[in-house]
Amino acid sequence: MRAVVCTELGPPSSLRVEEVPEPEPGEGQVVVDVHACGVNFPDTLIIQGRYQFQPPLPFSPGGEVAGVVSRIGPGVDGVREGDRVIAVTGYGGFAEKVAVGASQVLPMPAAMDFRTGSAFLFTYATTIYSFRERASLASGETLLVLGAAGGTGLSAVELGAALGARVIAAASSEEKLALCREHGASDGIDYSKENLRERIKELTGGRGVDVCYDPVGGELAEAAVRGMAWNGRYLVIGFTAGIPKIALNLVLLKSCQIVGVFWGAFHARDPVRHRALVDELFDLWEDGKIAPHVSAAYPLERAADALEDILARRALGKIVIEPLA
Repeated sequence: MRAVVCTELGPPSSLRVEEVPEPEPGEGQVVVDVHACGVNFPDTLIIQGRYQFQPPLPFSPGGEVAGVVSRIGPGVDGVREGDRVIAVTGYGGFAEKVAVGASQVLPMPAAMDFRTGSAFLFTYATTIYSFRERASLASGETLLVLGAAGGTGLSAVELGAALGARVIAAASSEEKLALCREHGASDGIDYSKENLRERIKELTGGRGVDVCYDPVGGELAEAAVRGMAWNGRYLVIGFTAGIPKIALNLVLLKSCQIVGVFWGAFHARDPVRHRALVDELFDLWEDGKIAPHVSAAYPLERAADALEDILARRALGKIVIEPLA
């Protein structure tokens, strides 16, 4: 089978498409024929050796896939050959087939296509976990989303609106903000031109925002914390612009919380609650309240281009790889 292979740690240009042996399902595993694989920021880190876990070389990146179960390993119950599924792989998804633990596989709604399925779980599951379990986002509250036009940010815009929040989208261009408004944002801040802290103040009448969803970090973080309302919740999602240093006196003065969001660990620690949240997401998708925006779909041969788009922040919504195309 064909796979994108990382043989040495480095930039996306170092990846190669190669013929590799098909995976064998081990105890408790299934093999999924990969029809689509979502591309996420951690994929850019793992190929450079900068992620919190590191697979041994050689490996294929790609942490979430949608496809069809083609083989079943020993000790597997509840999954059958021919099932259409979404799977969390961690890595290995940029390939025509991948072996994954059966516990990491979810049945895909009958009406959902593979592109949508592969662009769904990392972003929306992270976001609903952050809103339901970490921030207790309530209808009528004001939500600020940084990096709002990326895959994770856009999921927060949609889910925030679906849960009844007033959503302020912050992004780096008017084109990106226009997309955010199409997906439920009430207001927008172009932080490439506007002062983030001052615009938050203007848009909230000086009150600040109840919840900030931050997958960006970097220099925007302090301005966002300064824009928090009393008793606000600042959600730490990721660091596409680097890990910030925040003066804790700001947290004291706002009586606000800085809340970590580690969806992968939650998924492993509380699979029952995780499944309930995913079922809620599927209901929202079937009701038309959320829908991944897939702006590009690339074959395996263009995996490096997809990762470069993520690094350069050119992606609007999600990009997917289609190994079998």
